[in-house]
Amino acid sequence: MFRISALPIFFAILLLTGCSSGGYSPDKLNNELCNYVRNKDCRIGIAVIYNGDTVEVNGNEKFPMLSVYKFPQAIAAGKIMSEMGIIPDDTIEVSASLILPETWSPLRERYGIGDLRLPIGEVLSYSLVMSDNNACDIIFEITGGVEIADSLIKSLGYKDIDLVNTEAEMNADPMLCYDNSATPIALAALMSDFYSTMCSESDWMRSIKANLELCETGKGRIPSAAFDDETLIGHKTGTGPKDKDGKIIAVNDVGYVEFASGCHYTLSVMVSQSADNLDDTERIIGEISEIVRRNIVGGE
Repeated sequence: MFRISALPIFFAILLLTGCSSGGYSPDKLNNELCNYVRNKDCRIGIAVIYNGDTVEVNGNEKFPMLSVYKFPQAIAAGKIMSEMGIIPDDTIEVSASLILPETWSPLRERYGIGDLRLPIGEVLSYSLVMSDNNACDIIFEITGGVEIADSLIKSLGYKDIDLVNTEAEMNADPMLCYDNSATPIALAALMSDFYSTMCSESDWMRSIKANLELCETGKGRIPSAAFDDETLIGHKTGTGPKDKDGKIIAVNDVGYVEFASGCHYTLSVMVSQSADNLDDTERIIGEISEIVRRNIVGGE
């Protein structure tokens, strides 16, 4: 159910990063997380990566990503477009056929349905910041499709992240969202690698980081813990509809947290088949986020 892998030099790193003065314990964090999820009427997966340690609960189980998959998609797209010599300010033609009328799309609400010409960086911002479904599929259209993105992510070593269907396909058949799946550990690892190294590789990666830090969705999830105003949070959410049994297919959040001291960690929380309403399910992620924050930096 869980795994803890600790670095021998952990306490030396702790002093250098200015984190918890009370002494962080992976075992204590794991116990608190296991106790928290034990009696919840849903399936919960958690992965925390901090100073090379991984603490996880059901971290190797697959969960539907929903719009969290727009994060690995953005990384794949950024690498593809960098190789193509495309920069975020370059404009692209967007066919009206890609602007679906019955899906979540702030881009459509702003520009309407019609042929458009937009900076591709703006389209990416709609996808990451506002989780725009049409913007996501426009990006797939210009970078070769879902299979290309999936192959690239797997070539980077993330075998447990599966990009299979477009937003249009999931909109037509919500059950297809189960195919776009990942383990909490894989998503936390990708976010950790992105924060540590990828985010400075190109203009595209810097743009992705900026957009994650502007995320407007899921403020009741990871960001709702008792962080101070100087804490930097970049994250991507995913939210699904209800299944035939009336349970929410998935409510997710994956992100990084950086404190003013330089202390940082990545957190992935995936909740599926929740019998609660959306607000209460989001609260589960927020409470898990607070457990992690308190264990790492201390305080009540």
